Order: sequence, then C-alpha cells, then structure tokens
Amino acid sequence: KQWYQRRVRGPSMMTGIKYVGQIPSVAPDTCLILGQQADIRKLPFSAVESLIGNRVSAKVFDEVVGGLGDSEGATLYPKHIAISTISSKFSRSTTPSSAHLIMEAVTKKLPKGGNGVILVVCQRRYVFACGSAVARAFPTYNRKTGDDAATARNVDVAFYCPDDTSPIPQDDVAVLDATAKAIRLAADIVDRPRNHMTCDDIVELARSVAAGLPNVEFMTKRGETLNEQGFGGIYGVGRAAETEPALIVLSHKPPGASKTVAWCGKGIMYDTGGFSIKGKTTMPGMKRDCGGAAAILGGFKAAVECGFKENLHAVLCVAENSVGPRATVPDDVHTLYSGKTVEINNTDAEGRLVLGDGVAFAGKDLQADIVLDMATLTGAQGITTGTSHGAVLTNNAQWESSAVAAGLTSGDMVYPIVYAPELHFSEFKSAVADMKNSVASRTNAQCSCAGLFIGSHLFKDWFTPSPISWIHVDMAYPVHVGERATGWGPAFLLTLFGGFSKSPLLSTLGPVIPSDQASKRPKHDD
Repeated sequence: KQWYQRRVRGPSMMTGIKYVGQIPSVAPDTCLILGQQADIRKLPFSAVESLIGNRVSAKVFDEVVGGLGDSEGATLYPKHIAISTISSKFSRSTTPSSAHLIMEAVTKKLPKGGNGVILVVCQRRYVFACGSAVARAFPTYNRKTGDDAATARNVDVAFYCPDDTSPIPQDDVAVLDATAKAIRLAADIVDRPRNHMTCDDIVELARSVAAGLPNVEFMTKRGETLNEQGFGGIYGVGRAAETEPALIVLSHKPPGASKTVAWCGKGIMYDTGGFSIKGKTTMPGMKRDCGGAAAILGGFKAAVECGFKENLHAVLCVAENSVGPRATVPDDVHTLYSGKTVEINNTDAEGRLVLGDGVAFAGKDLQADIVLDMATLTGAQGITTGTSHGAVLTNNAQWESSAVAAGLTSGDMVYPIVYAPELHFSEFKSAVADMKNSVASRTNAQCSCAGLFIGSHLFKDWFTPSPISWIHVDMAYPVHVGERATGWGPAFLLTLFGGFSKSPLLSTLGPVIPSDQASKRPKHDD
C-alpha cells in the first residue's frame, strides 16, 4: 500500500473480485450470466432464482435462454441483468473452454454500477480457465478524473456446472482467488506508465511481494554491482536510465524439495529502442515491455500461496532501455554473465540481453533443473503465432507438448515454434565476438532465433548434453488487448507446473511433468 500510494498519489477506485463456491442467495444490483450456448441451455431457472427472481420471471428467463444463439447476448432486465453466450467453436489449437473470449464479453456485457454477480456457466473442468479469464476484465490502474473516473464496486464470481452441480470446494476457490490476484497484479504492472512504474518501483514491489509470503528470500543486484559481477546484458541495457537496472530474485525453498525451477522474466520498464530508436508510432505502448517479469512475479506469488512443493525462483531482469551519454551504442561488445561476448548490432534487441544474464544466473548460481523464460520479446511473435497465442520454444519435446496442453487448459494459449539451432543460430554470426544480438536475416525464423539467443547463454553449446530443460515463451502480443493489459502468464505457469503444487485443482489440471531431462538426449530432442 505504501508503494502504491507513493507512486500514484492515492489509490484508484477499482472493482473488488471475490470467488464464491456456490451461487449467492441474495440478489445483487447487477448480474451477468455467461457461458457457452449448450451449457446455458442446461441452466434451470431454479438455480438463478436467488439472483434474478426479484426482477425476472421463470417464463421470461426460459424464453430468452431458448432463443439465444451462439455468441449472442440479451438484456433480461434493463441496466441490471444480462445474459450472454460465448462462441463454442474451437479448433485443435484453441481452448475448448472459450476462456479467451471471456475478457471481452465481461467488459461489454456486465451492467455498469453497483455490486454485481457474474455467474459463469461451464463444465467443471473449465472452472479454472473461465474463472481466471474473468479477472482480466477488471484492470486496477486508472488515473481518470471527473465523470470518467472509475467507481468502486464489488463483484462475486460464481459457477454453475451442468455436469457437476455441487459447490466448488473452498480449496479451489482459494486457488481461483490467488490466480485472479496474480493476473491483476501482472496487468497492473504492465498498464502503468514509466513514471508510475520505474526500475525502483518494481524492485520495491517485488520486495513487498516477498515480504508477504512465508519463508521467501529476496535478493537484488543493482547498478555498478551488476557490472562488477559480470552481468553485462542487464547493465549494458539499463546503465543510461535515470533509475538503475536490477536483477531481482525471489526464492521459495520448501523442505523436501527435490527439483529446482527458475522462472526468468524480461522486465524492460520502458523501451525507447536505445540508439536504434523507435519511431513516434512504434514507441507508444512500450511500457508493456515488462510483461514477462510482471507475469513471473504474479505467477510466483500465486504458486507459493497455492503450495508449490519444489524449489522455485523468480528471476526478474529489470532495466529501462534509454538514450543518453552512457547508453550502449551499436558496435559495442558486451560480456554477459555466461562469459560469452556479444557484439551489439541493434540496441532495440535488448530483451534477449537481459534474459541471457537471467538464464545464465539460473543455471550457474541457482543450479536450476528447469529454466523457463517469459518475455515480450519480438514483433515476430505476432507474425508467427498471432495475437492470441504465445510462442513456445524448448529443447525438450515433452515440455513442448506439456506447454501446449497447459495453454489449452488455462486459457493462456501457446503454440510451438521451430527448434533448429543448427539452422538458425548462424544468424548471429559475428567477426569480432561470440555472437551478435540481432539476426542477419529477418526472414529465417526470427522468433525462434530470438529465443535461441537466450538459450545460448544457458548452454555451453547446442549439442553438448546438459542436465537442464529449457522453455522459452514469447508473449509479446497476448500481453495486451487494445490499450489494456491482459495479465497473460500466471494462469499458464500455475497450470504448466501444476504437478508441483499441493493444490488438488492445479495438480489435476497440470499436464504430466516430463521426468527425463534433456541431458539424456545428445541432441536435445526426441
């Protein structure tokens, strides 16, 4: 609270969200009933009578529900009660829960004003994805004044599952609540402009997150310390900024842990492009270049709250890519924490530099068995996998399959990109250093190349056996819709690593954790 009030001069009014295990017994001021057409048609009036019976009769309800088509909405009572169907159409690459459509539906259809209830009608196995998606519709950062100022309200989120009408267990409700808070935290960080979310601010925010969790250690390296200790990527990107760059590490080490997982996030608090400067139409919105670190911080908080059973480290690689007398210039050569040298040929390819340091630290200092990095890394991600799917690149075929499954289950969808370092890493060839930081050709799997640059600082080379499994996630486009952040990432992380959680919900939803590490495959493939 102290951090929040200092940076924005008083908290904005915002919506409070509470997940409940059963449908409330008292009618709210406003209500939205939301779900796929087939599920809503199985919703009896008796189940919602407590919510809408004071304004809507059973006859009207049945007539409206019977007449609703796919992706349609209707008003049951003006300004107070609405019902909406979301599309049930999906292919093998999209989630059957339709969770990716819920943010827009809630934003547009929930009646304004007063305390409300959102009743999500879905199959029991989709409760986590749909419940998480609801949280995306309620951003917390708002600096509007006057008639456009945000007003405080409370919204309960309840569920009706036609295939299992029993109440949602309280343990599952607690997971939904923790996930929603993680999503909204991530979105809040991404939505904040540079003057309300600097490197200093995210350091203090991460410190406060660590302080609020049991037995979590907090460590940070900043400024000249980074330079002295060999973090040439983070230091080189951020040394020209007003606030010092930082490596931030939050560590959860529970008794009995047998594996170590490191989640590394790109935290570029603002990206001007440096001396390879962005234009007047491409620079606005670059406050969002911290989306990976935001997702990692939120996901880490929720994972610990839900009972992560293994060692878990959140590694936030934080810098502001600015222009100034001390800024990196093209042709500079930096030595990263891996010990490898990089010739800078594009100062606007900075995220891979900071994450190169981050994954090297995760491998060398944290001795991680599994390293995942997440970043708003490339514009090529949108070209490669679109605006709804993140791109996943990994040296382990089983982790690739698990990541895709976790995306479909959580609603934070991902799709694999080609992993072929023998074909693509030569794009970084340099005459004076181990590599350049930007590709020679932008038509040769550019999204994969960017990820490979990061991985090259985790591994000695691409074909020497390594005990580390590595997953790279580029989420440059799913991180926002229009001008608002989506909070993409925490739900994906919680699901992908659900097998490491004490939560019955997450452990059930989580895909199989691959048991064989990449070290057993001489070429890191299947």
